[in-house]
Amino acid sequence: MERFKHFVGIDVGEAQHTCTIFSHPGAPLVATEDFANRPDGFEVFEQVLLKYGVDKQQAVICMEATGVYGEALCYWLVSKNYRVAVDPPLRIKRAFYPKGHKNDRVDSKQIAEYAYRFEDQLYFWQPKGHLVEQIATLLGAREQLVEQKTASMNALTALQKKIVKNEVAQRIYQENIITLESHIEQLEQEIMKLINQDQQYKILVAWLDTVPGVGMLLAANLLVLTDGFTKHLKYPTLAAMIGICPYQFRSGSSVWKPDKSAGFGPARVRKLLHLAARSVKTHKAPFIKYYARKEAEGKPTKLILNNIANKLLRIMCAMIRDQKPYIKNYVSVNPRLLKNP
Repeated sequence: MERFKHFVGIDVGEAQHTCTIFSHPGAPLVATEDFANRPDGFEVFEQVLLKYGVDKQQAVICMEATGVYGEALCYWLVSKNYRVAVDPPLRIKRAFYPKGHKNDRVDSKQIAEYAYRFEDQLYFWQPKGHLVEQIATLLGAREQLVEQKTASMNALTALQKKIVKNEVAQRIYQENIITLESHIEQLEQEIMKLINQDQQYKILVAWLDTVPGVGMLLAANLLVLTDGFTKHLKYPTLAAMIGICPYQFRSGSSVWKPDKSAGFGPARVRKLLHLAARSVKTHKAPFIKYYARKEAEGKPTKLILNNIANKLLRIMCAMIRDQKPYIKNYVSVNPRLLKNP
């Protein structure tokens, strides 16, 4: 693969972005260039690229994943056929020595240098499907309402335990909880309505919903995370992305720690997998036996639940990969144990 000739680093901001353009580290073509975070600002940015001879076919534009602040720019650049790489901020941060100045100019320069050094590992951004984007928006809104409901319930509980009570405050919290529950139900209905608009989504979500402990919410979040069941469908990759994959920490004979998952990645999916694991270890016989066996071996509770979450994720990945529904009491056979005819 031929290397890109220009590497553009963009430090994303709410009102404006800062860019650095260079062909190799230490030789920036543009040290600092600011442009507004709106369509007319994007046009100014493109004029800067043209001014310095940046060919869209031989350049990569890299930025950090900062949520909605950079979303409009990503859509605009992809519509103009630029190659856009959006990588996790922590990954970019860890590529550099953590000392020195910290400002937009330095950040954009480091992002450009990161794109140069890790060109073969960049994640090239593409917009998600319209349905997937809408489902993601509804899931995010639902999560916020659930947090508000939990906060209101905790506040109401505290008020009810006070010696000097106020009926007006209690009534307002109670009404707020009822309203939030109604809105959450509306969002869930709208999520299912969107899922049912696509026949493949409808079938796969219905299949995943039959897996013990897995409900519509976990299936819908998995749909969004895999961009409509099209990306990251290998179990090891998906487990690492979610943050439930245990990693070794040892060196020689003196450095050793128990295997531990990173805990990074989409927290909502990780939470739902944990809740699913807690459910099946209480209500489903195979998982009850597994939990009891590991507990008798002295394994920590968190480790056992994480193992169960990995088992559930492995089942879901296999169902999506093979396009087959969940089969209760299914027993897999190790291919190495099969005898050749």
